Amino acid sequence: MGSPPMPIAYQSTSPAVPHWLNKGDNAWQMISATLVGLQSVPGLVILYGSIVKKKWAVNSAFMALYAFAAVVICWVTWAYKMSFGDKLLPFWGKAGPALGQKFLLNWAALPETTQYNSTGGLETAMAQPFYPMATMVWFQCVFAAITLILLAGSLLGRMNIKAWMMFVPLWLTFSYTVGAFSLWGGGFLFHWGVMDYSGGYVIHLSSGIGGFTAAYWVGPRLKRDRERFPPNNVLLILAGAGLLWMGWAGFNGGDPYAANIDSSMAVLNTNICAATSLLMWTSLDIIFFNKPSVIGAVQGMITGLVCITPGAGLVQGWAAIVMGILSGSVPWFTMMIVHKKSKLLQKVDDTLGVFHTHAVAGLLGGILTGVFAEPELCSLFLPVTNSRGGVYGGNGGIQVGKQIVGGLFIIGWNLVATTIICLAIKLVIPLRMPDDLLLIGDDAVHGEEAYALWDDGEKYDATKHSNYSDETLNPRLSTGATQVV
Repeated sequence: MGSPPMPIAYQSTSPAVPHWLNKGDNAWQMISATLVGLQSVPGLVILYGSIVKKKWAVNSAFMALYAFAAVVICWVTWAYKMSFGDKLLPFWGKAGPALGQKFLLNWAALPETTQYNSTGGLETAMAQPFYPMATMVWFQCVFAAITLILLAGSLLGRMNIKAWMMFVPLWLTFSYTVGAFSLWGGGFLFHWGVMDYSGGYVIHLSSGIGGFTAAYWVGPRLKRDRERFPPNNVLLILAGAGLLWMGWAGFNGGDPYAANIDSSMAVLNTNICAATSLLMWTSLDIIFFNKPSVIGAVQGMITGLVCITPGAGLVQGWAAIVMGILSGSVPWFTMMIVHKKSKLLQKVDDTLGVFHTHAVAGLLGGILTGVFAEPELCSLFLPVTNSRGGVYGGNGGIQVGKQIVGGLFIIGWNLVATTIICLAIKLVIPLRMPDDLLLIGDDAVHGEEAYALWDDGEKYDATKHSNYSDETLNPRLSTGATQVV
């Protein structure tokens, strides 16, 4: 008997369906990219616009929206190839455009990811997913964009918006691309075997350190804003956080570059760790403050998502629970206890505590990945064969050391690069808004306000609408009664 005919859907019947295209992988990768994009727009746009004081809602949301748009253009113009193209230096790729159809319609390939063993023989072939370069470029673009948006969380409520507009392309070019190429694109940390499944180091540790460093150079908010900075809409915070959580399926599920079994494992582990971390953070809030905080629960959710990211498809489910317990407690401790006792942390005005939720949680996740990475799962994803975590013996202890070194490189590079970028911008334009703008907020900076409520924004002016006085329209105003709106 002959073999059954190939389904029509997989027959190469047109130039739009080349022989190497896997429609399932291509569909999942584009969906994953869209999910990650939704984490930023509208996810973090909504979260940032809601978690800040009302007078900064528009500015905070706009910083996120601008960063997304700016990164897209910079990415396809020069930054993609700096992150995933041909090697320029051991930690950097050669800049170049990713715009022409001859490049974008080709079979996706990351040219520097070919892994050779110690004898010079082929260990792992070049990464070449079964879809076009256009899909790869867009998938990696949304990761770059969310990194800048996460960094912005450290700077809300006082950074000069024009300085931010300069900061985004500079930081993308001189900081993000270095981490991406070094750990993902075929740089020295990639070939050494440092594990970063989906960006615990490339995205979260770099945004946390970059944000903290930039916050130092930008300077603090007004004293009154630092002392009292209530969110303007807690329910919308939950909406933004929900988009962030659900979007993480694309964040971690898309990084095997295929809709395979490791992708499924990564998505499940992501949700296990996030849920555990949220419950752990909430429990600590109840134990020490006697109240479960909604914002605290969101912080715990985020630290769980961040912590599992470097090991999502590399650890077992029980390890994801352990990582969730630690991600819900260690960043809680650094934010609630250490922060209040540290002069340095008190001096730097990190508006949303990105240092704790992303830098601490990201480094924690990277080290724990070195501890818990399971050999069989490692073989499904990593280019370095026989990789394993510390609890599995063999060379696992060395892996923990590699994870620490990789984290230190990201920390050091971001400290230096972010400092130079901020000082360079400062020569051209102030990094911080002047105090008179900080007093007013959105209306002074953008000429717009988030909410136009009666008696809180646009006010009813009786002289423009009738001959009656305010007292006639509302007798309570003339009797001294308290007005309730």
